Amino acid sequence: MSLTDSPGARLQALFEGHRLTPTQRRIAHSMVRRAADVPFLSSVELAELAGVSQPSVTRFAVALGFDGYPALRRHLRETAPAEQTAGAASLNAYQQAVEAEIENLRHLADALADPRPVQRAGRVLAASRPLPVLGLRAAASQAYGFAYFAAKVHPDVRLLHEGGTMVQDRLDAAVRAGATALLCFALPRYPREVLDTLQDAREAGLTVVTVADSAFAPVAKASDLLLPAAVGTGLAFDTACSPMLLGRVLLEAMCDDLPDAQARLEEFDARAAARGLFVE
Repeated sequence: MSLTDSPGARLQALFEGHRLTPTQRRIAHSMVRRAADVPFLSSVELAELAGVSQPSVTRFAVALGFDGYPALRRHLRETAPAEQTAGAASLNAYQQAVEAEIENLRHLADALADPRPVQRAGRVLAASRPLPVLGLRAAASQAYGFAYFAAKVHPDVRLLHEGGTMVQDRLDAAVRAGATALLCFALPRYPREVLDTLQDAREAGLTVVTVADSAFAPVAKASDLLLPAAVGTGLAFDTACSPMLLGRVLLEAMCDDLPDAQARLEEFDARAAARGLFVE
């Protein structure tokens, strides 16, 4: 299957160019997250998945140009590769979860065919002194990983990974210190305080760059630049290989706009060797 034939990519292409209401964006977001299953869901099941009413699903299908949800589902079934269902049936649940994650990575590779959004985000983040990096609950590990490596090339990275009143205090401190941008990792389920923090950041004049699991995520409206990377939903807890990889790609783009990044890395390696920091 080619990159553009992935279930998520086909759905994204289907939604592009349509002005969707917040409720419809919620439905679209749920469909992207369960892209492989959507062609086989009833309107009631999709409504339950998205947390909306069944008539909202019908109106959503009409907004996309179909006579109703049955026509939309028929279209999705007709455009899905025939081998997709047959192949999945021979795999156990663990294998299916891995295959779904591989599909998410293919979708990410397809999106990166146009590198300009990531390059733009890299420039914005590289120019911010300091650079606050936000990630709460499920996204905390993504934010921590980015901040850990970013600190090796960026002069002032500030990790915001604990919720509560401290988030606002640390955000205020970053703004006072001269921050011009904030990077956020936002993954399901989305804590309300993440959305509140992003809104506060924009009100403070920061450019918000967000890595989220789809372009229709609830945090999209509070982000200036949103970079989507789907999560896997086949296990009891979501898997986030694609957002993690996108974070590393974004880090690479940021390094391209930090002229002393290589020198900082070489300096770190020299210090690490002198201290015997790593076991060879």
